[in-house]
Amino acid sequence: MAVIALASAKSSGVTTASLALALASPRPTLLAECDPSGGSIRGGFLGGQLNPHVGVYQLATAERQGPEHLAAAFAQQLRALDGRGDRQLLAGLADPRQAAAMAGTWAPLAQLLRLMDSQAGYDVIIDAGRLVTEAGGLHPVLSPSAVLHHADVVLLVVNGWLDSVAATAPVIELLQAELAARGSGADALGVLLVEDGPERPHGVSSALGVPVVAGLPWDAAPAAHLRRGAAAPRNFTRSPLMRSARSACGPIEALAQHRRVRQMPSQQPSPGVAGVLQRLAQARGTIHA
Repeated sequence: MAVIALASAKSSGVTTASLALALASPRPTLLAECDPSGGSIRGGFLGGQLNPHVGVYQLATAERQGPEHLAAAFAQQLRALDGRGDRQLLAGLADPRQAAAMAGTWAPLAQLLRLMDSQAGYDVIIDAGRLVTEAGGLHPVLSPSAVLHHADVVLLVVNGWLDSVAATAPVIELLQAELAARGSGADALGVLLVEDGPERPHGVSSALGVPVVAGLPWDAAPAAHLRRGAAAPRNFTRSPLMRSARSACGPIEALAQHRRVRQMPSQQPSPGVAGVLQRLAQARGTIHA
């Protein structure tokens, strides 16, 4: 199991890629929308069917009451992404103005997401959105830096056009410094290449100085289904996008497991938190399905 964070320096399809990986993974997954600019899954893939009061914002008040309250509130906010119920969603902010209230919540949420991996048996995929920087670092409110620091692997989503690569280059240097100082090491950073544009993986890797861990094709109809909730194309699960997403899970997981020996020690949950996590593991497949 692993905690994987996806982000971008320039809008490049982070949410589409996150959804594709979450739905394609061979293991139970939790997709956490941690983009301070607001989540888009409730109004896109879920077609507005999810109550705007459900999601990560509800954790801000619970966090101030202690870890057990946070864990219980977290469990109450999870919703099923698919009919089987083993793909869970923690929906993002419904209003970007809520971001300031989340500033103190990202770090304890990041620790809880790691526990969902180590204690409850989920692969965790974090949609961190488009990163915002300030004075040589991540913006303290407009980027969820704590969830990036606690991830096993951080993938910057880049497409094959030069403007995307150029916009990503300075963020690579910044994130390497952040992960070296506050995370699990600069080698947590890699690229997920959206294969739209003329640049190939080797050229992107050379330009950015980090490996291209996996790639996803530009596949318009399946991407529109994931991004905007458009009708699912025929044979969606066998589309090039979803086949590539299944293939991408392998190298991403391998990188995460390779790095685990140098990861921060897993936090030991309090008995109350452990009880919530145990119930989550036992109820897998039925949580708010």
